Amino acid sequence: MYKSSLALAVALGVLAQQAGAAGFVEDSKLSLSSRTMYFNNDNREAPGSKPRPDVRESGQGFKLDYISGFTEGTVGFGVDAQALWGIHLDGGKGYHQNGSSFFPSDSDGSAEKQWARLGANAKARFSKTEAHFGSALAPNLPILVSNDGRLLPQTFEGGTISSKEIDNLTLNAGQLTHAMGRSSSNRTGLSVQGATQESNKFRYAGADWKVTKDLTLQYYYSNLEDFYKQHFLGATHVFQIADDQSFKTDLRYFKSSKDGKNGEAGYEFKNNNGYAKNPGEVDNKTWSAMFTYTLGGHALMLGHQQVSDDGGFVWLNQGSLVDEGAGGASFYLFTDSMINQFAKAGENTTFGQYSYDFARLGVPGLKASVAYLRGEDGRATNGHGTFSEWERDARVDYVLQSGALKGLGFSLRQGVYRGTGSGSANDQDQTRFIVNYTYAFM
Repeated sequence: MYKSSLALAVALGVLAQQAGAAGFVEDSKLSLSSRTMYFNNDNREAPGSKPRPDVRESGQGFKLDYISGFTEGTVGFGVDAQALWGIHLDGGKGYHQNGSSFFPSDSDGSAEKQWARLGANAKARFSKTEAHFGSALAPNLPILVSNDGRLLPQTFEGGTISSKEIDNLTLNAGQLTHAMGRSSSNRTGLSVQGATQESNKFRYAGADWKVTKDLTLQYYYSNLEDFYKQHFLGATHVFQIADDQSFKTDLRYFKSSKDGKNGEAGYEFKNNNGYAKNPGEVDNKTWSAMFTYTLGGHALMLGHQQVSDDGGFVWLNQGSLVDEGAGGASFYLFTDSMINQFAKAGENTTFGQYSYDFARLGVPGLKASVAYLRGEDGRATNGHGTFSEWERDARVDYVLQSGALKGLGFSLRQGVYRGTGSGSANDQDQTRFIVNYTYAFM
């Protein structure tokens, strides 16, 4: 799989030996990550055509990562490689659903027993600038967030560049051509929710400017050819009240509009299955403000988000393409919660979260949080009337701090979603139990 990328990786490995392998080898890292996951989604109001609408499955994922250093010289070269393997453990007969994006489906509708894929990136470094090219990219930027919410992570193919030549300023740019879904061995083009056509050109550029040690400003622009253009503005400020007390302000604004063939057959954006002034087209403004007060182990966050009336918030999403394993996408807003997104036209969402770090009570590695989101004034799918929806998420995480299994982590997550009116989703209760462990060989 991805023979061209792997061939490039091998070529760079040979180049590294010839160019001086000191930094290439000495700075290399090799690790194996294991994730065991139980997933239970109880569809409380699913359509009656299926006698068992629930999804109840468990699986085992493995991720082997090799990250090289850079060769010596003015321009250093390196290579990163990744192998992913997912195994279906058990789901209970009839509890696998096509399109669940947890496991890929076999031809008979049951879950595949296993799936795997390989990826690799070539990389180069000049001064404080790095370029990466390959099929194992995992961006974490305001305009694109790689999803890691199931057994295996979503990855992308293309090229990226990041530069820190100017103090306190980070410049990022890139062009992506394909995506590899979190439950797929294959790659697809890039798309949006509801569209059946693909694009092979997602371009972005942006900057993070650390104005002071407490204030960071961001601007990013992205363009998914034939689907949308998007501008992002962000500001983050942390006011340090005392050594163990702070107040954080996080402001985010997105403006999105149509591009190229958007709105034509196959290129329609379904607006998260909600209302759109111009059906099939991208037309949205979304802003959010979050404020977090931290005192010792306590953290209380409150915020509000407003989605404009003309259409829903848009992000890169391959879930409607033929390859069902391509599903599963994330975006850079707090309302991208455990079950729902609160991103349909007109939604006013107020949210809050309380979290506590039990290290303050002598139990390091133990953390807990509970969050609540309530969306009001969402425009009904037909444009007449409104709907409301809410979600409550609770989470407990524990990581062993010592012993032979130091780093072994456990996470229990439970979410409840309810909606009222045309435009809301089906009521759901969801539970996830995850065990993570990473072993570093070098």
